[in-house]
Amino acid sequence: MKNLLKLEDLFFVILSIYLFSLLGYAWWWFPLLLFAPDLSMIGYLGGPRLGAIIYNAVHHRAVGISLYLIGAIGAVSVLQLAGLILLAHSSLDRVFGYGLKLPDAFTSTHLGVIGPEAKVAPSSGGQGE
Repeated sequence: MKNLLKLEDLFFVILSIYLFSLLGYAWWWFPLLLFAPDLSMIGYLGGPRLGAIIYNAVHHRAVGISLYLIGAIGAVSVLQLAGLILLAHSSLDRVFGYGLKLPDAFTSTHLGVIGPEAKVAPSSGGQGE
């Protein structure tokens, strides 16, 4: 199941690239902006709870899809671009195992523990590799 979900997320990344190609921006904008959503980690300066709220607001795929659709309906290409970057970034994060953050620590995500703590975490109990 885990690999199936990663494949689904990879599809969202590819879809984002395709839709980006239809916007008419120079190709280099996509890789340049792809990691901009990680600036939301600055919220962790206010503690793990505030950090998780800000990080999750930026990394929620529904936000990216909504921005894209609002931009498409209103013919505002910069909103479409922002939405596609958020969607691609969030989906790519999930392909690599980074999920939405839990409020206790940056390394706690809805997909499990990340970072050095992941190596000492108890087994997932065979939830499908």
